[in-house]
Amino acid sequence: MNIVRTIEDWRALRAGLTDSIGFVPTMGALHEGHGSLLARSVAENEHTVLSIYVNPTQFNNPEDLDSYPDTLDADLAMAAGLGVDTVLLPTFDALYADDYRYQVREQREANALCGTHRPGHFDGVLTVVMKLLNLVAPDRAYFGEKDYQQYELVRDMCTAFFMPVTIVPCRTVRESDGLALSSRNLRLTSVDRALAPSFPRALRRAASDREVIAELIDLGFVVDYVETRGDRRYGAASLGEGPNEVRLIDNVAVACIQPRNQPVPATPELAEAS
Repeated sequence: MNIVRTIEDWRALRAGLTDSIGFVPTMGALHEGHGSLLARSVAENEHTVLSIYVNPTQFNNPEDLDSYPDTLDADLAMAAGLGVDTVLLPTFDALYADDYRYQVREQREANALCGTHRPGHFDGVLTVVMKLLNLVAPDRAYFGEKDYQQYELVRDMCTAFFMPVTIVPCRTVRESDGLALSSRNLRLTSVDRALAPSFPRALRRAASDREVIAELIDLGFVVDYVETRGDRRYGAASLGEGPNEVRLIDNVAVACIQPRNQPVPATPELAEAS
């Protein structure tokens, strides 16, 4: 497995690649959800590239950035075990030689849902994803559906700018109790971890968005939003306080919301694949 730390070294390697390339951009702290993206890329492409880069321009809370997990050795071991061909480890100075003077900004959907509560977040996401896609020049790039708003914004950005890459959505991977896998789950206290699965269960309940919000607040969550848009219900809520605060996001297809006369199972089979 190639470990590439400079853009110059990557460009030299990229020049010799002629077969199909799959790409999975991440911020590290890899878990089984990332693993499913990498495994799919390895299965569908001749060469798979994983990038690990904690992107500061998408954090509106400096404490959140400072507390982001660093598990590089374990990440590299997972990548090697899954058959990843190249791991790209860029630095801020390399990716942002312009000091973030140039930004990608979407004017409509990025201002809803997470964009309302995290100003500038999607500017940072779209900017770094465009930089990485331009560098890697993959045939396919893989994104998890847990961050469904992010997936749609990246997909539409690539369409709008005629970027020659297919953005592939991949089904959310969940714990046995239904909690969507996330690097942030590592920061949950034992008490909050026990409560966290109530969040996806509430999203699947046949109730109005307002009723779901009230239920989550009663359980002890601080709710940013629960909103049904199109064929999906989206939610974001936090557990814990101060340095222990962890923000959870999730979404569910409206078709998977349970009828009122049926209980909400802990681990349903969700129709999340596009």
